[in-house]
Amino acid sequence: MTLEEKVISIIMEQLDVTREECVAEASFIDDLGADSLDLVELIMEMEETFDVQIADNELEKIRTIKDVFEFLKSRGTVWQE
Repeated sequence: MTLEEKVISIIMEQLDVTREECVAEASFIDDLGADSLDLVELIMEMEETFDVQIADNELEKIRTIKDVFEFLKSRGTVWQE
């Protein structure tokens, strides 16, 4: 499982959406129907799974699935399962 596949797996579980909905450009709020509580839970799961801390100023920039990929890659995060 790649980093991108793991991120999408977490998003599908946390937001109860399908794989088809999880395109890179999908907005968590506009396209996937997430509310503020969903986003908090999603970020907490990402932090725990990938052992990263996401600061508030960084969190403001994460609006799409692609933003998550780019953030994790910028931190040198790798995922192999």
